[in-house]
Amino acid sequence: MARPRVALIIPVRNGEPHMARMLPALRAQSLQPDELLIIDSASSDGSVARWREYGARVVEIDPRDFNHGGTRRLAAGMVDADVLIYMTQDAIPVPPNALQALVDGVYAADDVGVAYGRQLPHPDAGVLARHARAFNYPPQGRIKRSSDAAELGIKTCFSSDAFCAYRADLLAAIGGFPQDVIGTEDTHIAARMLLAGHAVNYAAAAEAWHSHDYTIVEELKRYFDIGVFYSRERWIRQNFGGAGGEGGRFVRSELQALRHAGALAAVPGALLRTAAKFIGYRLGHMERHLPLRLKRRIGMFTGYWSKS
Repeated sequence: MARPRVALIIPVRNGEPHMARMLPALRAQSLQPDELLIIDSASSDGSVARWREYGARVVEIDPRDFNHGGTRRLAAGMVDADVLIYMTQDAIPVPPNALQALVDGVYAADDVGVAYGRQLPHPDAGVLARHARAFNYPPQGRIKRSSDAAELGIKTCFSSDAFCAYRADLLAAIGGFPQDVIGTEDTHIAARMLLAGHAVNYAAAAEAWHSHDYTIVEELKRYFDIGVFYSRERWIRQNFGGAGGEGGRFVRSELQALRHAGALAAVPGALLRTAAKFIGYRLGHMERHLPLRLKRRIGMFTGYWSKS
């Protein structure tokens, strides 16, 4: 097979603090993309100038027009490539073959439509952020198909376009990214890929640093939006099951990680964080009954709610 044409797409907003690590990591990659497209949402720092100096094509959009699905859909139409690699501005490729491993993951089997990489905690990440990455991104890779739903449940369609690659033809065949979605657009695409008979590949050899030390309030906001997503996209639960059992397993694993780290003093905070996630998720499920002002106050994606 001829070498596929590859485009790297990164949505950006005030991402300059990450560029000291991002740019050297991209320069070190054995696979250099044929196109590098930056979609910038009115950054007020120096990131736009630095990306252009690096050689990227930068397209600037109004932040009010940003949408996690629609903006990625817009970007897909701006490039000419066989493989679309999407990254976030704070996902830093680790080994020099990270991008190549993503592309290899897309072509690991004829039916693979998306390959997502293994996310490692940033070197300065806290215990909880480290545990979250270890829980969701184990060292063993796996190709997932719809027939795995009985075993994996909602994890079947787990994916992350913080660091992933899509086969452009299969992405187009299922209609591309949703135009208007509150978030979790990667799960949306993975689920549609699976239902269309394609596969999702967790390509663990493709590694990137990407983690967050969220505050309790940020966790509540995140899970509110996640709850909204699953409330609106009920077809995902109907086809792949709910996340209740997975949530309980995560909490037990998190408490064990704190014990092993000798951080028992952090247990009350972790339990409070779990409560915030649960409350946020349940409120998100009820969002159709909540006033818009409250949704704007709780939700993370304020641009989305301002248009609602």
